[in-house]
Amino acid sequence: MFVRSSLILLLLPATLSAAELQTEHTYRLADGEQHPAATLDDANWLVGSWVGTAFGERFEEVWNPPSAGSMVGMFKLFGDDGVAMYELMVMTVEDGTLSLKIRHFNPDFTAWEDKTEDVTLQLVKKEDNALHFGMVSFYRRNDDRIDAYILFRDGDEVFERLIAYERRESP
Repeated sequence: MFVRSSLILLLLPATLSAAELQTEHTYRLADGEQHPAATLDDANWLVGSWVGTAFGERFEEVWNPPSAGSMVGMFKLFGDDGVAMYELMVMTVEDGTLSLKIRHFNPDFTAWEDKTEDVTLQLVKKEDNALHFGMVSFYRRNDDRIDAYILFRDGDEVFERLIAYERRESP
């Protein structure tokens, strides 16, 4: 029995190591590993209206419930001087895993990405209360709080920034 238990323990880390840490809170897919199976139901806790602070500014973000095979999110970053940027996000299931497509816009709604481009992130790790897309990880802290960590690169330096979400109360 000991040999069988030891073998299970030896195999267990290999099955759980599809993703590896790249910063304290973000993950990347390990070499040769597959994206985890996931559905839009796994992201249902993102649904709602959220507010908070990011990059020294305030933000509003809204995620609609899954319908017609997708979820749509909208993000607005703003401060005392007005809007700093917008994001439109679409989450779908592609090849059995979650795919997050993002487009960024200036305050005048001119796109950062080319007309045929977007930022596409696939799920690299799924936990009961966390979704990790490589460049962004969402952590459900409770029904009214989410922390997201966004990965940034500056030359050889890789670092993350926290975005703290609080559920907006209904008017």
